[in-house]
Amino acid sequence: MNTSLVLAYYGDDFTGSTDALEFLSRAGVKTALFIEPPSPERLATYQNLNAIGVAGMTRSMTPDAMEKTLRSAFTDLRKLGTRHVHYKVCSTFDSSPTMGSIGKAIDVGQDVFQKNFVPLLVAAPSLGRYCVFGNLFARMGIGSAGTIYRLDRHPSMSKHPVTPADESDLRLHLAKQTDKKVGLLDILQVVKSQDAIQNFVTSLLQDNAEIILFDALYEEHLLPIGELMDSYAHPQNPLFSVGSSGVDMALGKYWNHYQVFAPVTSWPDPRKAAPMLVLSGSCSPVTSGQIDWAKENGFAEVILNAQQIHDDSAVNRLTDYVQRTVSEINQERSVIVHTAGNVAKPGTTLSSEKLGTALGEIAREIVGQTSIKRVVVAGGDTSSYAARAMGIEAVEMIAPLVPGAPLCRATAPSSPLDGVEVNFKGGQVGAENYFGVLLEGRVF
Repeated sequence: MNTSLVLAYYGDDFTGSTDALEFLSRAGVKTALFIEPPSPERLATYQNLNAIGVAGMTRSMTPDAMEKTLRSAFTDLRKLGTRHVHYKVCSTFDSSPTMGSIGKAIDVGQDVFQKNFVPLLVAAPSLGRYCVFGNLFARMGIGSAGTIYRLDRHPSMSKHPVTPADESDLRLHLAKQTDKKVGLLDILQVVKSQDAIQNFVTSLLQDNAEIILFDALYEEHLLPIGELMDSYAHPQNPLFSVGSSGVDMALGKYWNHYQVFAPVTSWPDPRKAAPMLVLSGSCSPVTSGQIDWAKENGFAEVILNAQQIHDDSAVNRLTDYVQRTVSEINQERSVIVHTAGNVAKPGTTLSSEKLGTALGEIAREIVGQTSIKRVVVAGGDTSSYAARAMGIEAVEMIAPLVPGAPLCRATAPSSPLDGVEVNFKGGQVGAENYFGVLLEGRVF
């Protein structure tokens, strides 16, 4: 048991896990994000941690696979003696009854932790995610000035290739994934006094609510939610919660308000790191626009053959991509390696596992052959596999550049990426000049 830990979280993908890492770190909660739950011996090598995260892959798992993975992970995290255990999901609630089921995660978590309810907070106003009367709204692009849409009308999320959003009311969405009753602390209740909020929650519990969904529209709505959640937490009986990084923001605001932790307001200047390597497995139109901007501003591109990656059929299938990329880097050009939207043959699909693993293997070879100091990986579904193929054990935040996608340093024993700066971004994250921001190490 590590008594200095106040929170442990399990992320359903890698980019979402770095999002939580950022907001905990901003709140002064020293956090390390691991690829797998660390052993006590390994955890002891990381000094003065207040929180840990585990970057999972459950967003791309079936409910049966999630059951096995999460029961083991939640049991391990409970043993850490933290006040909170958070199941971190995407702020656009990516899930379905057959893939990445958040309802299944809640069912397993409730069985492991045996609390009388599960808090559910998906809103993250600083990321452009808002929940009002149970309905989720999302800005087009995190860290941008894009238009805000109701989730089921969002140009990207409503057309997601795996979990398209066809319902914005999270209670109805979740009802397809779990039989547990969902109560709502709506926006009219969130703005009341702390005592009134507590009384309303008590009434929801008396009405047999097993999950309580919290609305939030503005940043100031998160503090009372964090205070309420922490009132139910104890190291010997941790509170299990589900939600976006809004959970970490809410708890961070509460801890900062009561001076448990001091927020970090000044970060070291990352500075420019040229040339830079970008690997993209994202099919988001936001990322596509960012790639177009980068090409117009001096980045070279190396295009992967999707069918070749799918088939594993080519001899030394990745060697050519590595050599072409290394050649560009040796000419001091930053490079983006991606599929350019090309697809496998009709009737076949290039899986996130195959693409992510290929991207990670390419990154590992390129970093080993060059002086690359900063690597960016785009794509929530592929990042988890890429990070594993890169040999990463854990990452810790260096500096925030774009909300939801911090610049980190990798711990990667026996890998060329050990000590390299890494950035993992979801498909929806960032303005058009995102890759330029990461290259320069500053917002411009």
